[in-house]
Amino acid sequence: MRRSSTLLLSLAVVGGLTGALPATASAQGRQDIPQSHPLWANAQAKVADTAPASKLSFRVYLNQRDNAGAEALAQAVSDPDSKTYRQYLNPDQVRDRFAASDATVNAVKTWLTGSGFSVGDVPSNRAYVEATGTADQTQNAFGVKLAKYKVKGQTLRAADKNLSVPANLAADVLGVVGVDQATNLFKPDHATGSATPADVPPGPGFRNARPCSAYYGEKIDTTDPAYNGKHLPYAPCGYTPAQLRSAYGVDKVGADGKGTTIAIVDAFASPTIYSDASTYAKKNDPQHPLKQSQFKQHVFPANPVLEPPDQCDAAGWYGEETLDVEAAHGLAPGADILYVGGESCEDNALDVALNYVIAGHKADIVSNSYGDTGEDIPADEVKVFNQISLQAVLEGIGVYFSSGDNGDEVARLGTPSPDFSASAPWITAVGGTSIAIGKDGKRIFETGWETSKSLLTNGVYGPANYTSGSGGGTSRLFAQPFYQKGVVPDALAKKNQTGNNKGRVVPDISAVGDPNTGFLVGQTQTFPDGAYYDQYRIGGTSLASPVFAGIMAVADSFDHFHHGFINPVIYKLTSRTSAISDVKHVDAAVERVDYANSVDASDGLLTSVRTLDYQGLTIHTTPGYDDVTGLGTPNGLLFLLLV
Repeated sequence: MRRSSTLLLSLAVVGGLTGALPATASAQGRQDIPQSHPLWANAQAKVADTAPASKLSFRVYLNQRDNAGAEALAQAVSDPDSKTYRQYLNPDQVRDRFAASDATVNAVKTWLTGSGFSVGDVPSNRAYVEATGTADQTQNAFGVKLAKYKVKGQTLRAADKNLSVPANLAADVLGVVGVDQATNLFKPDHATGSATPADVPPGPGFRNARPCSAYYGEKIDTTDPAYNGKHLPYAPCGYTPAQLRSAYGVDKVGADGKGTTIAIVDAFASPTIYSDASTYAKKNDPQHPLKQSQFKQHVFPANPVLEPPDQCDAAGWYGEETLDVEAAHGLAPGADILYVGGESCEDNALDVALNYVIAGHKADIVSNSYGDTGEDIPADEVKVFNQISLQAVLEGIGVYFSSGDNGDEVARLGTPSPDFSASAPWITAVGGTSIAIGKDGKRIFETGWETSKSLLTNGVYGPANYTSGSGGGTSRLFAQPFYQKGVVPDALAKKNQTGNNKGRVVPDISAVGDPNTGFLVGQTQTFPDGAYYDQYRIGGTSLASPVFAGIMAVADSFDHFHHGFINPVIYKLTSRTSAISDVKHVDAAVERVDYANSVDASDGLLTSVRTLDYQGLTIHTTPGYDDVTGLGTPNGLLFLLLV
C-alpha cells in the first residue's frame, strides 16, 4: 500500500530532487528530522522492545552546501545544449565547493562522542559520520524509543517517532540511516531465502533442460501440441557474449571498453567470482579472457555489532555478482571491472558501497542490479541516495540501475509503481527486452519483456499467467525531470499524479532482460553430487543493466571520452536521430522445457509456453517512448557515434 509519507515527500521535490525539509521544533532545544519515523512502526505492529544493551551502527548524513547550485551545475555538465557540457569536476572540487565543512563534521562528531558513541572514519567527500553504540545510547541521543515491529513478513527495528537532534545541528543533518532497518527490503529480485554472509556455501544448483536452441528459431517444437495454431521455437539455451555484442552492433567498431572502469555494486562477495568469470570467458568467449589485471574487488567487512537482516540470502547475491561481472565483461571485454560489495543487503550498506565509488571516482560507470519493491521508501534514504547520485553527475560518472523484474508491481503492491532507486532522477534506469538473435548474430526482432506462462498438462495448455517483466511506471516521489519534458507523453507523465502535475517515468532505455531469451552464465553452485562450476540461462533487468553499462564502456573507448550521466543526451537523440531503436510490441512466444527438480530429468520435465510481451498489465510496449522499454535500445554504430 502506498504510504502517505511518500505523498508528502513529493511536495518537497524541486527539479526532481528532494531538498532539505524544514525541521520541526521540539522540547529542550531539539528539532525533529522530518519523516524519519516509518509509518509501519505503530503499536499494532510492535513485537517487542529493543534490548537497551544491544549494539547498532548508523550514519548521520550531512547536507551539502548550496544544493540548488549543485543541481544547476549537474544539469549544465550533462546537457549537450549547455556551454559547460562535460566540464566535470573532480572529487576534490566537488568536496571543496559543495560538501559539508570540516567545522560541521567536527560538530556532529563532538555531539556523537559526547553521547557515548564510537565514531568511525569519515569518507573523503564528508558525506556522513558513522557511529556505533548501544540501543539505549541511541534512544537518548535521538529522543526516541526503539522496538521491533512486524512488517512485510520481517521483524525490523525502528523508532516510535521522528528522530530529533540538537537544534544547532538540525540544518546540517540530511538524514540518519541505520537506526531503523527500513532499508532491509532492498535485494536483487531473483534472490530469495535467508542467510548471513558468514560461511555461506554456493547456492543450490540450477540447469536448463534440453531441448533448447543455440540461436532464436534454430529448433521448432513439433512434438507438443501447437499453441494458438502455431508450433513455437524452443527458447534459446542462453545467448553468449559474442551474440549480444553482434546484436547490439558493438562487435566490429574497433573499441572494446579499454580505458574505462565499470564498477558493480552488490552485497557481499562470491568466494569463487574470479575463478567463475575467467572460466566462463575461456569456455564461451576465448578471444576475450578476463585477465586478473582487469578485475579488482573491494568488499566492506561485516560489522560484528549489526544484527543480521532477516532476508539477505548471501548465496543469491553471489549469483547476482556473477551475472553482473560476466555480462559487463562480455559486452566490454577490454574494460576494467571493479566489484564493490556492501557489508549486508541493507540499503545503508549499499549506499556506503556506492558512495565509496563516487567519492574517490573509482570508476567511470556504475551498474547496480538491486532495488526496492515500489517507492515506499524512508525519506532519509531518498535524500541520501539523491545526494550521492548528484555527486556522480558532477564528476561525470554514469550510474545505471535495473528498473525491476515485476512490471508495474501491481501484483505485489496492489497499485502500479516503478521501483526505487530506478525512479530517482539523477540515474539512468535500464529496462528489459525480449530479443530474438538469429544464426548470423543479428537481431530478428526485439520487443518489450513482459512474460506470461502457460503450462502444458496432459496435452492441454493452461491459462497464461504473468510471471515477470521489465519494471516501469510513473513515480509518485519525483517530479518530471528536465530531460523528459517534451519527450515522455503526458498520458504517462500524469499517471499517479494529481491535477496537471507530471512525474518521472521509468525506464530511460533498455537492453535484453527476458530470461527466456536470456544470457548464458557460469557459476559454482551446489548440486546433489557436490559444488562445482556449471552454466545456465538467466535474465532480468539485473542482466539489462550490466549489458547496457558494457555498451556505454565501448562508447567511452570509441568516442575517447567518458559520457557521464547520459539521460539528457539520449532524450535529445530520439527526436534528432535514429541512434536509438524504438522497441515495439511483437506477438511472439517460445516453448520452454525445465527440469522439475531444477538439475536433472530424474523427477520429470515441465513444458510451458512463454509469451514475450504479455499485454495484461497497466504498462505496455508502444511506438515511441513507453514505460516498459523507455526510449528503446542502442542502435549499434550510430548510437556509439552520436551518444
